[in-house]
Amino acid sequence: MNTYYKFAPNVFLAQCTEKHEKGEIIPVTTKYGKENDSEVFNLMGAKNGFFYYSIIRADGFNIQERAKAKAERLKGWALSADKKSDELWEASHEGRDFLSMGEPIKVGHHSEKRHRALIDRNWNRMSKSIEMSDKAVEHLSRAEYWESKANEVNLSMPESLEFYEFKLEQAIEKHEGLKSGKYERSHSYSLTYAKKDRNEAEKNLELAKKLWS
Repeated sequence: MNTYYKFAPNVFLAQCTEKHEKGEIIPVTTKYGKENDSEVFNLMGAKNGFFYYSIIRADGFNIQERAKAKAERLKGWALSADKKSDELWEASHEGRDFLSMGEPIKVGHHSEKRHRALIDRNWNRMSKSIEMSDKAVEHLSRAEYWESKANEVNLSMPESLEFYEFKLEQAIEKHEGLKSGKYERSHSYSLTYAKKDRNEAEKNLELAKKLWS
């Protein structure tokens, strides 16, 4: 059986008991028992009888598609919560004509119980309406976060090879420019940070090459 193996942040390899060829479609099983057909890319190593391959989902589902799906799901929840909030708000006005008269509760009268129950129902409905409205805002905020992730490129995708080539070019240009004086150093650590960014870009590009070249 082929299973997932966490190799790096956002990157899972296929841990296999048999060798496979590049381009081969194999099933990979999650820890929950679900199988995903995946395309084999590169052999990343072998250890203790297992072979480790970089893979992508054969159906094209990746972190970007996951982010889009999550954003849509959250927006649906927000719409549902907002609708429920409106319904509860409207329901909280039960008996509005009677209550607007400011009629006091007649203690001991046969109407006392109904009067109090009406006020309690409306108060609870109003409280729940506010609660659902807050949930709608929370869901929308989370949806915005996942929408911002929908175009993110990381090492889990073959596109990261071209992406990190570009990022390295940018990092080298900035680093060399700061060293030569082409770019002004905004603070005393500008060159240090630029070197760190360059090293990080080089590291990511090398890893992307191993995974996807």
